[in-house]
Amino acid sequence: MARQHARTLWYDRPRYVFMEFCVEDSTDVHVLIEDHRIVFSCKNADGVELYNEIEFYAKVNSKPVWLSVDFDNWRDWEGDEEMELAHVEHYAELLKKVSTKRPPPAMDDLDDDSDSADDATSN
Repeated sequence: MARQHARTLWYDRPRYVFMEFCVEDSTDVHVLIEDHRIVFSCKNADGVELYNEIEFYAKVNSKPVWLSVDFDNWRDWEGDEEMELAHVEHYAELLKKVSTKRPPPAMDDLDDDSDSADDATSN
């Protein structure tokens, strides 16, 4: 049986690149992180061998394979305080506009004749 590539997702941040190899029910998982490449291999639920080898552009600082990001709780903290403050100010402004009580709109520009004209046409 020939090897196949595992579907791989990646995204980057200013100082980091994240990769996720998407394989359900994987077995025999092996991850090798070297200075200039990463090698991922495993078998999927059907016993098909998956293999990815990715060469890096520059030397990387390898991390333990068992360490991963908890995306359910992950948050990019860089510059977050400024964004949060801007959001708070924006919502405070919106609340101020909404909570300002104004007199109800004048209805004197409505024509009483239009109602009677509608009644006349419907008969």
